Amino acid sequence: MNIYRLALIGFGNVGQGLAQILVERGDWLAERFGAHFQIVAISDLLKGSCHHPDGLPIPDLLAAVRENDSVSAVAAPHRVWDSLRTINESNADIVIEISYTDLETGEPALTHIRAALQAGKHVVTTNKGPTALHFPELLALARNNSVKIGVEGTVMSGTPALRVGMEMLVGANVKRVEGILNGTTNYILTQMESGADYADALAEAQQKGYAEADPSGDVEGHDAAGKVVILANLLMDLPLTMEDVSCEGITRLTADDVSTATEAGERWKLIGAVEKTATGFTASVKPQRIPHSHPLASIGGATNAITYTTELLGDVTLVGPGAGRVETGYALLEDMLAIHRNRMA
Repeated sequence: MNIYRLALIGFGNVGQGLAQILVERGDWLAERFGAHFQIVAISDLLKGSCHHPDGLPIPDLLAAVRENDSVSAVAAPHRVWDSLRTINESNADIVIEISYTDLETGEPALTHIRAALQAGKHVVTTNKGPTALHFPELLALARNNSVKIGVEGTVMSGTPALRVGMEMLVGANVKRVEGILNGTTNYILTQMESGADYADALAEAQQKGYAEADPSGDVEGHDAAGKVVILANLLMDLPLTMEDVSCEGITRLTADDVSTATEAGERWKLIGAVEKTATGFTASVKPQRIPHSHPLASIGGATNAITYTTELLGDVTLVGPGAGRVETGYALLEDMLAIHRNRMA
């Protein structure tokens, strides 16, 4: 049995989703894959921190957060460690970086990931900031320290958009990628097509937890742009930056725009796309009217989808959840199992 000790930097919905999976599926994972994942440290700005080198009881962690929104009541010999001390001094093998996302600087996650890799610890993250802004540097740092970095959850939550493109379609030569990469905006557009105006659809998305109190990162297209950069860098080996992506959100769309498209047999979708060209590449995020025959037209609600255009297979479309507590937690598990498979190989 291979034991992997985990330090979680952040213990919000995603971290709790992973913890829930380990409670419910831990025994099966050990039996099926020979891998036992053990949480030894938590460091969260709001929920506190704790470290036990022999492992923290995961049900107690979840109960403590559910009851008090804090891990302070969980028995542990080490407390009040900040994130960097947790990374450097805990006995974790894998650092799970799931702090908040900043697509302008990548911080504080960028510092966390650098520190973990330099300490010779694997990193798994769903954080788009460092991945979109600094992935080549972080990948080189991981290789130089003989560890792995996993970023599957940065694009479509637990739906394996990166793994399909990088592993399954690499030989087919992906020339273009386009997709519905933001569930919040797709939900809003779906509601507007059903008759809601933009403000009401946004308010409903916030009520359901799809949109943040400040939804600008979603509705202005920045979240999708970060994902376009990640897809271009990892799948197509293109040196994109956030500045290379022409970005327009959905805030200017009106009910009249939506009804006009409906009458024409089309519907609005916020499409993120990147394509190789003879002179380099084009990359954009913008609302588009697409016909009902388009493979992305039928994707409604908060669901995400991505179409890979390849030389050998033509178009391949992958549909799945792009958000969610357990769904994004599963993305972390995907990368943890990949680390385990690499170790076994």
